[in-house]
Amino acid sequence: MKFHKICPKCGGTEIIRVEGKAGAYGVGNNIQVGWTNLSAVLVHRYVCCGCGYSEEWIDQEDIPALKKKYR
Repeated sequence: MKFHKICPKCGGTEIIRVEGKAGAYGVGNNIQVGWTNLSAVLVHRYVCCGCGYSEEWIDQEDIPALKKKYR
C-alpha cells in the first residue's frame, strides 16, 4: 500500500497516510529508542478507505536506530 497506493485486501485505491507522532509520556504511534521523545522512531499508518485495512511502516532512515536498540 505504501508504494503502489493499492489495497492488497480489496484493491481499493483511496489510501491515506496517518503520520506517526511522539507525544508526552511516549503517547502516539512510535517506538522509543532512548529516554526522550526526540529519540522516538515514528510509525506511520497507511489505511484503505474502502475496507479499513491498515499497514504500519517505519521510514528507512530510522531502521539503524531500531537495530542498535533491539538487536
